[in-house]
Amino acid sequence: MENLLIESFLPRGILAQFVLTGIEELGQVKIKKDNLYIHLEEKNILPTGYDTKEYESKRIFVEKYIQDFPIRGKAVYLVIKRRRWRHKIDSSQEISTDCLFITEGSKLTQELSDF
Repeated sequence: MENLLIESFLPRGILAQFVLTGIEELGQVKIKKDNLYIHLEEKNILPTGYDTKEYESKRIFVEKYIQDFPIRGKAVYLVIKRRRWRHKIDSSQEISTDCLFITEGSKLTQELSDF
């Protein structure tokens, strides 16, 4: 039930690719607005079409802050940690997943930018 409640506040299908690692509420003194930070880390699941025998999870990208719909008057930011997988033999080959819920060229979720 708790997972269903949290999922209703997040972009559709995001919990299939990410794990919720925390929720943090911070007040901003200068702009007098509360912010809600939802921390998500990508699951260690290779993108479709790649073999786990050939690739291994090696690094996590720098956190990315994506703005989403406000909740109860609080600005909402998804703090995303994405993974990179490196080829076990040829370390110059790295892959990562696409984040289709982020609008290309922006820091907004697709649903928020469509709104």
